Amino acid sequence: MSEFSHVSANGEANMVDVSDKAVTHRQAHAEAFVYMNDEAIALIQRGDHHKGDIFGVSRIAGIQAAKRTSDLIPLCHPLMLTKVGVELTLEASENRVRIESVCKLDGKTGVEMEALTAASVAALTLFDMCKAVDQGMRIEGTRVIKKVGGKSGHWEASE
Repeated sequence: MSEFSHVSANGEANMVDVSDKAVTHRQAHAEAFVYMNDEAIALIQRGDHHKGDIFGVSRIAGIQAAKRTSDLIPLCHPLMLTKVGVELTLEASENRVRIESVCKLDGKTGVEMEALTAASVAALTLFDMCKAVDQGMRIEGTRVIKKVGGKSGHWEASE
């Protein structure tokens, strides 16, 4: 098995041992899209949702989720994140909200899972807050779009 595998020499699932890895600056960006109907888009544009600041609540949910990733994803390392950001952008012409997250730290393991968790939970929160207006919303395109640091260095997704 690979030195950095979640499978032990005897075939059991385990947490990867990163003790011998160097501490480096690492960051990851992820995105997700929430597609919705015209009524939900108009509600967001007006900013008068009866549940309050839906983008603000979704942002905070994403940030909190990133900080708890190791509680949600088995075998994920608990990390001391130095930055978590979540941005929600209404793309009305596409009938969607784009969510981008960024997670940073100086450590021995990457933060892709934290960035993906932040974007996913922000999308789920937005869905929850708007589902009374559009039960047919879709969450799509959740992926890592950029990674910096670590052994593999810089990577960006192609469109």
